[in-house]
Amino acid sequence: MTQRFDVCIRGGGIVGSTLALLLAQQRLRVALVARPPHATPGPDGHGDIRAYALNAASRQCLDAVRGWPEADGTITPVTRMEVCGDKGGQLSFDATDVQQPSLNWIVDVPALEARLADALRFQSGVQRLDAPPAHAALTVVCEGRRSATRAEFGFDYEVKPYPHQALAARLRMAVPHGGVARQWFHAGEIAALLPLGGDGGHDVALVWSVDAAKAQRLQSAEPTDCVAELAALCGLPASEMTLTHAPQAWPLELSQATHWVLPGVALAGDAAHAMHPLAGQGLNVGLADATKLAHVLQAREYWRELGDPKLLRRYERARKADFAAMGGLTDGLFMLFNHGNGLTQTLRNWGMNGVNQLHPLKTWLTRQAMGRHSTP
Repeated sequence: MTQRFDVCIRGGGIVGSTLALLLAQQRLRVALVARPPHATPGPDGHGDIRAYALNAASRQCLDAVRGWPEADGTITPVTRMEVCGDKGGQLSFDATDVQQPSLNWIVDVPALEARLADALRFQSGVQRLDAPPAHAALTVVCEGRRSATRAEFGFDYEVKPYPHQALAARLRMAVPHGGVARQWFHAGEIAALLPLGGDGGHDVALVWSVDAAKAQRLQSAEPTDCVAELAALCGLPASEMTLTHAPQAWPLELSQATHWVLPGVALAGDAAHAMHPLAGQGLNVGLADATKLAHVLQAREYWRELGDPKLLRRYERARKADFAAMGGLTDGLFMLFNHGNGLTQTLRNWGMNGVNQLHPLKTWLTRQAMGRHSTP
């Protein structure tokens, strides 16, 4: 007898795995069509060196499915963030300003994937398959930006490529990071050092937005040369930084599917959208997709089918609006700081200093980034 499923999820990354666990809690029969996560080793033998900044809403989502990593050193709370412009601009955010213990958490990607894999092994409502089942009331595509399944279903996907690539690496600092995340906007480039290894750690994850030619050059440069260029941008002593994981790079883009749903089909995560990582919100937006879709399905009228297009459009309307706001913000910031005009440079740094002096606006921005949209 052919096995029937309520939902088929195509793609077993972080968003797809989380959605599968959320739907299984509703006693839905879920097929997860995906290969186990793996990472191709970089030039120094290391695998996936990415790290994500996860906000309170994402933590709540992952806690609900027992997907939040608990191993020592894999989760690092960020208590303060310092942002530096390229002409004296300064902006800082502190968890104490919003009466919270942390602004967000920096999470190792392999640790998060391993935790979700463990949760899936203990969830009998999710069955991992090598191929899509013959029958499923709803298919959710979570395969990523280059999803073949999305194309098979006929979704249009609009892409605005950036002239930059994201360069990721790991470094060890001479002094503890103290739970402080730092970001620099300088000469069209954007660099961030994200704290790793727990409260007293010395390790940081680098995310550096640079033009494609420089990204390629830095990947093959000597470690000391790479550190020297980063130190010059950040204004930090090169002698206090050691490269521990060689740089890896990937293209950057602002992209979005024209429609996120069709009868019986929905897109989520990078299959629906992608943005510049300068705000650190990419995975947060993807997990918000999973949370919203699970909520819409759970709240449906008893007589409405899971694949009903009117039902799915409730999810699409809510999430397209949120992505439009965040994607527009990151795109606007990238274009603003990628502009070399002297007047523009002065104005953007003046704006940073102005926001830094407006406590109510800073508090609102902080709570938005944290995923806490209401007052305590």
